Amino acid sequence: MHETPPRVAQPRNPLHGVTLETIVRALEAHYGWADLAKRIPVRCFSHDPSVKSSLKFLRKTPWAREKVEGLYLFMLREQRRMQRPAD
Repeated sequence: MHETPPRVAQPRNPLHGVTLETIVRALEAHYGWADLAKRIPVRCFSHDPSVKSSLKFLRKTPWAREKVEGLYLFMLREQRRMQRPAD
């Protein structure tokens, strides 16, 4: 019988605990489908885009998922930068 290894806390990983659906919804809300398709040129963002079709594609396509996760991290950094008070 196999035991599941305990989950390791990842306090420095901003993607830890964030679902792919949450990432896609956040990017769509921030950039919109058209701008998202320009930033990451894949059909699921440019031709009849939806969260469902995007998730289906991204779960099967590791290189595209990496690009989406990278753009999400970039968006989070930009949002944090914009929230900093001016010196």
